Order: sequence, then structure tokens, then C-alpha cells
Amino acid sequence: MYIDWVQLLLVNMAAGFFLLAYFVYAGLGDPDHTPWAPGFLMVGAVAVFFGALMGLTWPLPGPYNVAFGGPSVLLGVIFLGAGVAMARGWSLTTVACYAFFAGWVAVVVGLRVMQLRLTLTPVLSGIGFILSGAAGVLAAPTLAWMRNNRPFRTLSSLVLAAAGAIWAVVAYGAYWHHLQGFSKWVPLLMRGANGQP
Repeated sequence: MYIDWVQLLLVNMAAGFFLLAYFVYAGLGDPDHTPWAPGFLMVGAVAVFFGALMGLTWPLPGPYNVAFGGPSVLLGVIFLGAGVAMARGWSLTTVACYAFFAGWVAVVVGLRVMQLRLTLTPVLSGIGFILSGAAGVLAAPTLAWMRNNRPFRTLSSLVLAAAGAIWAVVAYGAYWHHLQGFSKWVPLLMRGANGQP
């Protein structure tokens, strides 16, 4: 039995995409982004810490560490960078440029998750990755040219909310499944002398 905290990464990602959707819709046009900083920093901290831990320790079987650990770190760095920039009143341009490259990683991962039939819901998870990646790829053009275009921002917000909804469904399904799957798991230090749980 392995230790699995991927559901934590998923619910964090869902929260992040809903926050980003709301920011693009209601906050992107404001000159003062400081009220948004705490939420972005929280999402970024969780994603970087637990994504890096997954990338360093490989607690999951096979390719799941690659699919969830690395992209979580990239997402976390984007959210941390955005949170710091918002708190300090800096431009989000360099964060959006970084998001472009990280976004393509998410698109590639989404395509491979579907092709390799990874997770209990490979199509849904793959679409979640692809929508998440599209958000990163389109961050710079949105920031540079479309930030004052209300219809485009509304559409972008809906796409981001759809990504958040997908990750919420996958996350809460993972919690449901993992609570059953790990119901008889006992830590090594608590196991009897005969090695049985």
C-alpha cells in the first residue's frame, strides 16, 4: 500500500481555478490586485509543497507521480508568483509568460492521461489537464490584449470555472474512493510483530 495525497492536489487545483476564474471576471481590470494575493498565495503554497514532495519521493505507482507532481509544482509557482506580484503591485506579465510554457505541459499530460487510460476517469482528467493548460497558454494574450474585453473575459472565466469544476469532481471522487481503499491501511509503526495490519 502506498501513501496517496493526490486528492489534496486536486482539490487545491479546483480551488485555484475557481479563484482564477473569479479574478479574470471581476478583478483583472482593476488596477489594485492586492486583495487577491492571499488566495493565490495559499493555492501556490499547497501546490508547490505537496507537488515537490510527490516529485521527490514518488509515493504513487508508475506515471502518476509525473502526471500530478510536476504539473502541481508548475501551477504552484504560477500562483505564488501571481500572489507576490499582486501583493507588491507588480505586473503579471512575467507570470503569464511562465504560464505559457507550464500550460503546454498540462496539455501534453492531459493527452497522455487519456491515451494511457490513467486514473479512474481518464477522459475527464485529461480534459481537466487540457483546459488547465489552455488557461496557461492563453494567459499572456489575455493579459496583454484582452483584459478590457468583457465578453472575452467572461468566456475565459467560464472555461476556467469548467476546469475548476472538473478538478472538483475528480478530487471529491478521489476522496470518496481513497477513504474506502485506505480504510484498512495501518502505518508500519502500528503493525503487529507478525507484519499484519
